Amino acid sequence: MHILIIEDDLDLGRALQKALKLEGFSSEWLRRAADAPRSFEGLHYACILLDLSLPDGDGQALLTRWRREGVAIPIIIMTARAALEERIAGLDGGADDFIVKPFATVELASRMRAVLRRYAQQSRQVWTIGDLELEPKSHLARLAGSPVDLSPREFQLMLELAREPGVVVSKSVLSERLEPLGEPVNFGAIDVHIFNLRGKIGGHRIRTVRGVGYMLVRC
Repeated sequence: MHILIIEDDLDLGRALQKALKLEGFSSEWLRRAADAPRSFEGLHYACILLDLSLPDGDGQALLTRWRREGVAIPIIIMTARAALEERIAGLDGGADDFIVKPFATVELASRMRAVLRRYAQQSRQVWTIGDLELEPKSHLARLAGSPVDLSPREFQLMLELAREPGVVVSKSVLSERLEPLGEPVNFGAIDVHIFNLRGKIGGHRIRTVRGVGYMLVRC
């Protein structure tokens, strides 16, 4: 897979290319906003690693423009800006994930793989997890072929768990993803929605990992 890196720091850029190569990724490294592609037609990047603080512009502006123009490539923001409002602005602007400098390259590679798995799942019109089927675009759910009546919030929560079946999703991650405007949903509300979901699809399908979060089980 080919990765686009937009990062002005020489040491970090070199380290990223070396680490990605060890993880099996090829990469292209750019250091300025002006060098970023105006169009991605004919370009085949699996993911973009984007620094927010560039010498000739703001990475956030690039992100916003790309998403406005319909660029659907996964984008992970890399930045030293750790403030909550910065993370919210990035996620609201269309970023798929956010990692704060300094970071371990193994963590970045893990986040990349998770984002790529989610995109591969989203590209399918019907998500199938055992005898549970979800249609993200039409907001339909079926269990063993029969429709399941889910509220919009329940369906959204179901999708977040279904992106990576068998993987624990923390309550903090669910809290961030469940609110389109970036305002976290409190943990108590998540617990209530999980309780309701279990009543509709079967309690054995959603496992609680105490102190961490929830996991969708393949049945």
